[in-house]
Amino acid sequence: MKLGDFVWIVVICGISALLVIPSTHEVFIQMTATHPYVMAFIKFVVLATMGELLAVRMVGGQWKKTTGMVYKAIIWGVIGMLIALMFQVFSTGVAGAGNAGLLYLGDGFVKLFLGAFFTSAIMNLTFGPMFSMAHRISDTCIDMWARDGAAPSLSTVLTAIDWLAFIRFIVFKIQPFFWVPAHTIVFMLPPEYRVLAAAYLSIALGAILSYARRKQTA
Repeated sequence: MKLGDFVWIVVICGISALLVIPSTHEVFIQMTATHPYVMAFIKFVVLATMGELLAVRMVGGQWKKTTGMVYKAIIWGVIGMLIALMFQVFSTGVAGAGNAGLLYLGDGFVKLFLGAFFTSAIMNLTFGPMFSMAHRISDTCIDMWARDGAAPSLSTVLTAIDWLAFIRFIVFKIQPFFWVPAHTIVFMLPPEYRVLAAAYLSIALGAILSYARRKQTA
């Protein structure tokens, strides 16, 4: 185990400890309820960036700062704010569709499961691909800007992306087979715990997207 591996694990364990200890856990829950966008920004800046660093370690075999890491971290923060909004929008929308008879939700555990599944499936198969596409464009733009020292044009960025590989991997594999079941579990949790689960999923999100891009480049 390298020193960087140890440091990464210690940081994750430290964050986990803050979320498990009753006093700090309660503060976290209260802060999330009071300042949902600020907390979402912070969570994704920290945890998703750690996911990207992990992806670099997985692909390159060593720890190093990603290209334009500060700018990408800010993008992650904005994504976190958007995801906090979308969680509420889609969960409320599915509940409303169920009440209107547009979706069958059932009762008891069946209602809990189907509500979570429909929320996750609709969110990840509509909003998910668009979010992933926008994130791929922003990351590619940052990489090209860092490499060339000048802001690239939109046409240059779009041309540089392998959209076929993106659709095959992200849209047809990751969205339906990873994120739909993962977020189904998240939406089955009580609302006060979903934000914690989403925070840790952002590590997987950062790792998967960064790993896919780096393998494609290689």
